[in-house]
Amino acid sequence: MAKSRKETPVVDIQHLRISRGATVILNDFSWKVHEGEHWVILGANGSGKTSLLSALTGYLTPSAGEIHLLGQRFGEADWRELRLKVGIVSSSVRQKIPDEDNAELVVISGKYAMLDYWGPVKPNDRVEAAQIMRQVECNALAKREWAVLSQGERQRVLIGRALMANPKVLILDEPCAGLDPVAREKFLHFLQRLASRKSGPTLLFVTHHVEEIFSALTHALVIKDGRSLTSGTCAEVLNSRNLSAAYHRKLQLVRRGSQYSMKLAHVSNLPPD
Repeated sequence: MAKSRKETPVVDIQHLRISRGATVILNDFSWKVHEGEHWVILGANGSGKTSLLSALTGYLTPSAGEIHLLGQRFGEADWRELRLKVGIVSSSVRQKIPDEDNAELVVISGKYAMLDYWGPVKPNDRVEAAQIMRQVECNALAKREWAVLSQGERQRVLIGRALMANPKVLILDEPCAGLDPVAREKFLHFLQRLASRKSGPTLLFVTHHVEEIFSALTHALVIKDGRSLTSGTCAEVLNSRNLSAAYHRKLQLVRRGSQYSMKLAHVSNLPPD
């Protein structure tokens, strides 16, 4: 019996292998994401997080294994079209935005997967962009140029840009990088509200910092040396043992309510400053 639309995973990766020459980047990697789940992805530098996202969005060709995204199989579907259903917020996108573009134009550019929008702007696009900018709580920034926006404002605008294409999946690749502590907390509260919307996209949130994990994130994937070390609900996965294995150091994970913190296990034995 064929799977119903709701039963089809949003992401279904089976035995993925990515190698370049003698270097194996991802090996025998399997992972499933179902509708209604929001995931945090953790792993040390070089563990394969960026390569996983590149493969998922069709920018990195697998050496073996299968990738299904929104029910479509890599190698059979037109990934250029499918990629339009995946929003990406990352430093690589942020750095390519022209300084003179205003926030409204940056948001509109997401509808056409353009980074340097040119030509006349359609009235309908302005209306749609205004609606989205209200949703991401940055409508007051519409006419401000990119060069004068703060890091936190830029991140909200980039999320608006991603939402302009009505994506089914939203990838947030270390979105808090460069934010000061106050801006980070405000931004995380915003992501919490975004994730709580019933009609919103599935979030894939990549971070090094467990302090950034907000309560709307339901599941966690921990990557180690190009493999899925463990995946499941946050309650199952987020513990000192798994994170110590992932980062190759003995770590202590502490949870207070919905907030996490992490430190080297021996730090508590050091004298105070």
